[in-house]
Amino acid sequence: MIENNKKEFILVLDFGGQYKELIARTVRELHVYSEIKPGYIPASEIKKMSPSGIILTGGPKSVYADNAHKCDSDIFKLGIPVLGICYGIHLMCHILGGEVIRGKSEYGVIKANLNDSSELFRGIGISQSSVLMSHTDYVKTLPEGFERIGETDNCQNAACENKKLRLYGVQFHPEASHTAGGKTILKNFLYDICGVSGNYKLDDYIEAQIKEIQKKAGDEKILLALSGGVDSSVCAALLAKAVPNRLYCVFVDHGFMRLNEGDEIERVFSNKKLNFIRVNAQKRFLLKIKGVIDPERKRKIIGEEFAGIFEEEAEKLGDVRLLAQGTIYPDIIESGGEMGAVIKSHHNVGGLPEKLAFAGVIEPLRGLFKDEVRVIGRKLGLPESLVKRQPFPGPGLAIRVMGEVTEEKLEILRRADYILCDEISKIRKKPEQYFAVFTDIRSVGVKGDSRTYDYVIAIRAVETTDFMTCEYAAISHKILSRISVRIVNEIKEISRVVYDITGKPPATLEWE
Repeated sequence: MIENNKKEFILVLDFGGQYKELIARTVRELHVYSEIKPGYIPASEIKKMSPSGIILTGGPKSVYADNAHKCDSDIFKLGIPVLGICYGIHLMCHILGGEVIRGKSEYGVIKANLNDSSELFRGIGISQSSVLMSHTDYVKTLPEGFERIGETDNCQNAACENKKLRLYGVQFHPEASHTAGGKTILKNFLYDICGVSGNYKLDDYIEAQIKEIQKKAGDEKILLALSGGVDSSVCAALLAKAVPNRLYCVFVDHGFMRLNEGDEIERVFSNKKLNFIRVNAQKRFLLKIKGVIDPERKRKIIGEEFAGIFEEEAEKLGDVRLLAQGTIYPDIIESGGEMGAVIKSHHNVGGLPEKLAFAGVIEPLRGLFKDEVRVIGRKLGLPESLVKRQPFPGPGLAIRVMGEVTEEKLEILRRADYILCDEISKIRKKPEQYFAVFTDIRSVGVKGDSRTYDYVIAIRAVETTDFMTCEYAAISHKILSRISVRIVNEIKEISRVVYDITGKPPATLEWE
């Protein structure tokens, strides 16, 4: 990804922290390109990449544990500025001779005294700041050459620096919105300490990708896997700009769409200046996942079936050698990719077979986060209704039906989801994402004077800025009650509605 962007960029080294994507995304918001790489990447490789700065992320382990995530100690000798965050400050201090021990836990927003004479904290406006903490270990003794620049009641070294070596560490999370002045702290690191100019702009990204697409495609035709979602729609607009008249958009209706959604997608894209093809494969997909319960297997099977259909359509079209997908950066991260740990396989990443009958795959959005994709969509002239469309997973309702998927369960879920969306559409401030889940659990109830033993529907509604982390939406009890009453009254197979109030992490946004 780096070769398509700027000479300056920030390398985010991942040690398993929950906020790694938020760190990278915030850096980009400050107009500096960023990439996430595994924490164990060798210093020699980092030197070749020549980043402007390095950020060490948080992580779930203790640096003194036998199985702790480590980094190459030579990265601190490269002369490249380093900022360690949470686990990152522990790792840096531990490697350089400091002492990290278990202490009194600090979780949530804590008051910290910060030394604003440090370049890192310049301009934050207050010496005592509210910061987001999430730790039990802390740095007891700083390495030689380091100075304390921040403390809390229970953490004597909440921030430190070695100004000469340009090494900095903070126990708290400046990337989180809960930290007052957090973005200023990161901006100070980027601009004052790393010396970047801030030349990362999405306009440049569009132009760079158009050239890259044209270079890779040559005179070839391109087949795009079009779902009608934000990512694939923006991908279609970008490809159409790069290779007009040589783009074939194949929409595979796998039967796991929301109510009337397949017809709506066809209506929107049939009128666009591209070659739109709809493949109705509802029975085919349902048969393939018959009896499958494990969500990872569902995703893999659906991904393989998608790829098979694309190959078939390419053969019908004749001489289509390139497959395009709307894969974005979080898809790669959550599917394992370079980071290693699989959260969930996205059908366009982890579900594709190793050998495709295409000469190559084009993924012009694979370096972008969701909010950046929306910006690109607007710049390409897509309507706001499409750019702000509710995110929808590639496997569709197949992973919103817990356990085995059947047509009966899909139909129940479609109706429940429609009611939920209809009621949410009536409120002024809508959650960022909302949907219904078929839990495959039955619950005793009563309708009229009769005992029932019917299904339970769960409602998921979240607030998020990046879709990598989220909090549940505080929908009023009045609205939730109205949704519940409608669902149980209008769908006889449902006797109970529950509301999911779990954030991400520890939960994922989807249930499967």
